[in-house]
Amino acid sequence: MDFRVLGPVEAHKDGARVALSGSKVHTVLATLLLARGRVVSDARLNTLLWGWEPPATSGAQIYTYMSRLRKLLGDEVRIERRQPGYLLQAPHSRFDLLEFERLDKQGREALRRKRFGEAGALLTEALEHWRGTALSNVTEHLADVELPQLEEARMHALESRIEADLALGRHEQLAAELTGLVAQFPLREKLRAQLMTAYYRSGRQSDALQSYYEGRSLLADQLGIDPGEALGSTYEAVLAGSRGPGPGSRIRQPERYEHEDDDVPAMLPPDTEEFIGRQAELAALRAQLADSATGRGPRHLLVTGMAGVGKTALALHAAHTSAARYPGGCLFAEIAQPDGRPKPPAEVLTTLLRGLGEHVGRGGTGGGADGPVELDELVRLYRARTAGRRLLVVLDGAVSSRGLDPLLSGSPDAVVLITSRTRLTQVTGARTTALAPFGDAAAFDLLAASAGRARLLAEPDATDDVLAYCAGLPLALRITGSRLAARPYWPVARLADRLADPETRLRELSFGGSGVTGALMQALRQLPGFDQARTTLIRLAGIGVDSFPAQRAAMYLGTREPVAEQRLEQLVDGALLDICGVDRQGRPLYRFHELVLLLAGLLKDPAHCGQPETTAAR
Repeated sequence: MDFRVLGPVEAHKDGARVALSGSKVHTVLATLLLARGRVVSDARLNTLLWGWEPPATSGAQIYTYMSRLRKLLGDEVRIERRQPGYLLQAPHSRFDLLEFERLDKQGREALRRKRFGEAGALLTEALEHWRGTALSNVTEHLADVELPQLEEARMHALESRIEADLALGRHEQLAAELTGLVAQFPLREKLRAQLMTAYYRSGRQSDALQSYYEGRSLLADQLGIDPGEALGSTYEAVLAGSRGPGPGSRIRQPERYEHEDDDVPAMLPPDTEEFIGRQAELAALRAQLADSATGRGPRHLLVTGMAGVGKTALALHAAHTSAARYPGGCLFAEIAQPDGRPKPPAEVLTTLLRGLGEHVGRGGTGGGADGPVELDELVRLYRARTAGRRLLVVLDGAVSSRGLDPLLSGSPDAVVLITSRTRLTQVTGARTTALAPFGDAAAFDLLAASAGRARLLAEPDATDDVLAYCAGLPLALRITGSRLAARPYWPVARLADRLADPETRLRELSFGGSGVTGALMQALRQLPGFDQARTTLIRLAGIGVDSFPAQRAAMYLGTREPVAEQRLEQLVDGALLDICGVDRQGRPLYRFHELVLLLAGLLKDPAHCGQPETTAAR
């Protein structure tokens, strides 16, 4: 039996394709195969087949699908009922994903040993197992969960194959392929460095340098950073003439090249190299983006959560992995100032219009000198330039619904993804993805990504303490991980001891200009009525981390229950307080995050109510 998932899900028996029908049957087979010999629970099958709302007859339907598969696949394949689900065993079958992974691993090992011909052949063979988009005939629920990591594995194999081909002197053949890849992933520095190498070894030094300048400009304009080691070292090598010809290369004289102006915007900041956690939220958001791209889903998507919970990281990762669905391009704009105040809509529109190729500035459209462009004119121009284009627009850091209307394209083909601490109820028809702090497993993985897994495992008790002090907040975890990475000689226990004191913990959760205190203070200052919100927070801090109703809050605040509930909802709007359930009377229950309670302690000191510290966390 031959199973395939790197393209449409298929099963072949004796060289003939087994006649499977319907996305549900393909989904069940793919799920069992991707489990790699492990039991797939009924709950997981329900989610991957029907999403969050399986039918009442889901169990019976799954049983029918399993029976159909047993009949179609024959005795070679055993599908067994094992609590809490099903198990597929096919020891003598061939699975294209396993073949791809085996060849990819062998190819990378050959590349590491500098056996470039062998590496190129193995990686090329690995990539030949791909017959198009993986899992293309399964439900969107399964595709959203499994497709991103499959596509990332394919990309890594492709980059490794290109590296081997460059070492073999095949730079002229690679230039066209890499040009297309860099256009698709303009902020992926490794690909751009490989393109520069191919250009230079083909005698096109000017094109290599032009590619670098374009990449540097993108990084500076969109992120305010310089190129990293891979791109920077390639640039220096090109200038020094040390990115020399590979084996068998043939240098030709540089030639003049016409660069076409690509009108498709690609403004997204770089995606994180290793996206950690949030798999359920990512799957839901990508499913919404997929539906929206076809016109069936909402045009406005919202990612919310407390300061530092990772809203921007999730939104950008979902946007990057969904960008191919938006042939009109991707726009990005930060819509809040560094201090948290909202940017004027005209400033944001100018950024977006420039991404669309319009020369807009204080001098007016077209660079005239008649004065600033009026907001109404910018809105009209923006809506004209986005009309009929299937665009994805990411607006990062919305403070409130006010000022958002001019930024929402009037085109039914454009989808707007917004990050905000509040739910922005006035954004019509918005679908909301709310983020909570990380659980233990994801928190450990995020900390280990910076500090090193082996280092954390060597001091399990101290690591547990650090994780507890960070309370699952990704910003706090990134800061502690960065501090440990910057001080490799520190035991983890040293940082745990520094974080142990609640009175100084927030001060310790600051590094490199980013801090938890600043992020939380920014959220507090964005609320209308800062003094009242500050007083509410200070008085309620005595409740601790236990859940509580408005009735109990009224006792601490010395006011009536309806007034107390209004003040609680104000903190909820600023993501400084969570609604964690309801009591027996159906009244909402509230709960503070541990780090917000520490902020309340600081607020008792008037010195901490001035300008918040600089922070880039949203």
